[in-house]
Amino acid sequence: MLTKVFPIKLKPGKQTEAEAVVHAFAPDGPAQESGTLSFRVYRDPAKPDYLLFVEHFADKAAYDAHTGSAPYQELVAGQLADLLVEFVEIDHELVVSI
Repeated sequence: MLTKVFPIKLKPGKQTEAEAVVHAFAPDGPAQESGTLSFRVYRDPAKPDYLLFVEHFADKAAYDAHTGSAPYQELVAGQLADLLVEFVEIDHELVVSI
């Protein structure tokens, strides 16, 4: 399993707009992808203009299919990218799960 974590700093005042893009993307992108095991996006109520993506994929090929999909290209690489100041892509390996 491949785990990706993305802390994302948004441009000031873009929280609502960014969340709308994520809501539009989830059912058309990750929900349709058999290799995407989970797709979760969090907001921090104490930190405006910030999102945290936590995603699990079957393997690198599933991640590549996810980022190469038409919904990803339109909504994440397109619309959401215009709302970002910066993001960091962090790979994680599972240690324990219950």
